[in-house]
Amino acid sequence: MKKTPLKPNKDGVVLLSGGNPQIPMGDGDAPVQAFIAACPEWKHAVGKKLDALISKAVPKVRKAVKWNSPLYGSPGDRGFFLSLHCFTKFVRVSFFKGTALDPQPPGPSKVPGTRYFDVPQEGLEERQFVAWVKQAAAVPGWDPGGKSALRASSRSNPRNLPCPTCKRNGYQCDSCADSLEMGGY
Repeated sequence: MKKTPLKPNKDGVVLLSGGNPQIPMGDGDAPVQAFIAACPEWKHAVGKKLDALISKAVPKVRKAVKWNSPLYGSPGDRGFFLSLHCFTKFVRVSFFKGTALDPQPPGPSKVPGTRYFDVPQEGLEERQFVAWVKQAAAVPGWDPGGKSALRASSRSNPRNLPCPTCKRNGYQCDSCADSLEMGGY
């Protein structure tokens, strides 16, 4: 079965399922702002608000877009601590080390250590969100180029089982391990 390529909207942006913009990968504020600008409808305002709160809570925050999601990292080279992703009814914030936060964000994840916070159109309780961001920035974050636990476990596949996510490569292939570490998109 041949897949039909996705078509850009009137602004020239391809929106993936849930309205998540397809934005080229890149480091810095510019790709993150391009992602936010491309978010449809109310998700644009939520993305803009989240970005402002994160930027204020963590001066000199590192920003990047990878796998069609903005990533935020602690200054220096301590890894990324959260990402954003648009879904139909909410914008998901994935705290990569969410189980280290007090209190933990409410959304469970299959990825060890990760917790989700889903922001609906109605908005969010800013004080709690900012407290989570400050805590998350203080903990060593996720390094997409580093030796992660998932990636390390994918190297030891003596029975050569297929990747449970994409059904190819070894268990767990690198691209699926990256996606799962980011929050399982």
